[in-house]
This record gives sequence, structure tokens and C-alpha cells, in this order.
Amino acid sequence: MTTHLPSTATPPLPRLTSAQAPLAEEVDAINEHGELLQVPIPAERALTVYVDKRELVTLMTLGAHPEWLVLGYLRNQRLVADVGEVESVTVDWEVGAAAVKTRRGIANLAERTAKRVVTTGCGQGSVFGDLMADVDSIRLGEATLTQQALYGVVNVIRLQETTYKSAGSVHGCALFQGEEMLLFVEDVGRHNAIDTIAGWMWLQEAAVQQGRDKLFYTTGRLTSEMVIKSAQMGVPIVVSRSGITQMGRQIAKQLGLCAIGRAINQRFLCYSAPERLVFDQDTNLKT
Repeated sequence: MTTHLPSTATPPLPRLTSAQAPLAEEVDAINEHGELLQVPIPAERALTVYVDKRELVTLMTLGAHPEWLVLGYLRNQRLVADVGEVESVTVDWEVGAAAVKTRRGIANLAERTAKRVVTTGCGQGSVFGDLMADVDSIRLGEATLTQQALYGVVNVIRLQETTYKSAGSVHGCALFQGEEMLLFVEDVGRHNAIDTIAGWMWLQEAAVQQGRDKLFYTTGRLTSEMVIKSAQMGVPIVVSRSGITQMGRQIAKQLGLCAIGRAINQRFLCYSAPERLVFDQDTNLKT
């Protein structure tokens, strides 16, 4: 008699299209001298997400990596707990739609998406459910960051070729391991950019999926939603070229997440968990 043991195989990764779209387009503009110029502007477009044929949300995006964006959105909205639950993501720019097919459906999807919370996010604007749900259950790793490594991260971003440099009007986000940049993403909103990174992380090997030894960088401000999304990805250190909101700082302190803002050249402000920041020997940390 043959005994059939329960399967422990990991579900395959979802099938994804590769529906990239142009990030910018050339338009006419008049400069301060009255001269007619052709200049690039970001090519913002709408992407309506359907989950198992049910319309979920419309995201305004550049469309650089729409499949990763959709996966990360589902992850950071806590609608899907594991990437193996998604069978496929199909993006069609001709109709501006992303069709998500799950393997077994999402339980109580209508109820879970009925409540919307208006956010400060551009390109997205709302999230589903309670922003603070399950925050207390998040446990971050013991990662630290040296002062010189922080300067290295800021310098890598400074040298990065970006749509912002040529066309403006977009936010950039990046995932680092030490001073090595693993992924850089730009979009019309910082939420789309971080969601795209979250989706990409889900598709990688286990060592990259785990955020405990990673650093997240954003050009945008650190609001409560950005801090929570970073923490949900397991990333214990976030760096911003901009500042932080009161609630963003409160949640960062609650989680022991190191939030660093105003990081430009060799200037910065550490708003929370300074114990994660290893200062140079000739720097005196005053508390």
C-alpha cells in the first residue's frame, strides 16, 4: 500500500507579463526667454487592478514595473499573505488594466476592502482597513548602519541616473543591502515605488525576501504609511531625503525602526532608534 504524505512543496511563483511602458514623453514648453522647447515629462497613466475579476483599485503610475507594483500593493495592503497565493498577474496597457488571478481566492475580499482610509500618498491616495492593524506584531531584526555607510547610500542615490533628473515630478525609492543598491524604482508616488520594491522582494530568493538586513531609501517624506510599509517588509532602517511626520516618528519609535531624514550630502537627522546608527569614532552622540 502506498502512503501519500501531505505535500510540503512551495507553490510556484506567479506568472507575470512584462508590460513596461515609456517613462516619459516629449512635449512642447515655453521657457523664460519665450523660446519653444521640447522637454520630457513623466508619462503618468492609470492602471486598474482586478482580483479574480473583481475591480479593486486604480493606481496612477509611470508603469515601469506594473506587475511588481500590483504584487507589492496586495502585499502591503495585507490582502495576500504569501506570493504563492497568486497564480498570475497580467497587465495590458491597451486597456490600462492588471488582472490578478489567485489560486484559491481572497477570503472576505469585499468586507476587507469596504473601508478606505484616505492617506497622504500621491498616486494612490487610500489604503484598505486599519493602518495600525497588526503593527504591534511586527518584529524587526537587529541591523545597524554605520555613519559612513549612510553617506555611501546617499552618494549612490546622488549618482543614480533618474527620470527625476531629466523630467522631474516623480519620487524615487531604493532597497539597499549595506551600500549595495539592490533595486531602484521611480514612480509618480512614493507609495507606488515602495510597493513595487515589495513586490520585487517577494519574487526573489529567501535571502533577499527577508528585509532584516536591508535599508530602504525614499526621496519622499516618511509618513505613517511609509514607515508601516517598510516595517511590513521587515526593513529596520529607512532613510529619506525629506523629513518625517509626527505619526511616522511615533510608529518608528514604537517599532524600534531607525528613521533618518533630511539626508543630503553629509547632513541628516535621526528621528528614532539612534542605537541602530553607529557613529564615527570622532562623533559624539548627545542624547
